[in-house]
Amino acid sequence: MAKRDRKASGDVNDDLEVDVDLDASDTGELRPSGKRSARGRRGAATAVAERTKSTEAVETSTGASRNPFVKIWVFLKQVIAELRKVIWPTRSELVNYSIIVFVFVVLITAFIAGLDIGFAKLILLVFG
Repeated sequence: MAKRDRKASGDVNDDLEVDVDLDASDTGELRPSGKRSARGRRGAATAVAERTKSTEAVETSTGASRNPFVKIWVFLKQVIAELRKVIWPTRSELVNYSIIVFVFVVLITAFIAGLDIGFAKLILLVFG
């Protein structure tokens, strides 16, 4: 908690001192580097303009053509390149995951069947 926040909440402990050594490059304003930084916000028009620029850049880098077969071929090459990056599970991991999914499906099916039978008996009991 920052010192100003502690003073605002009335929970002041000025005995606590923190030694922070900053390099010369760090002496500027310290700002968060996450998504929500004020500098990184853009309007919708800017995002659309950048999206069209990026698609134009992709088209020029892939040798854009009006031929749909060339576009399909480029797409398939990109798919294969992405599939090479995938870390595939080992056989034992695949078997374990498959068993877990199968057991989960059986349990959920049994639960829903139980609810269905229960509601059917309740309806028969109420409406005779």
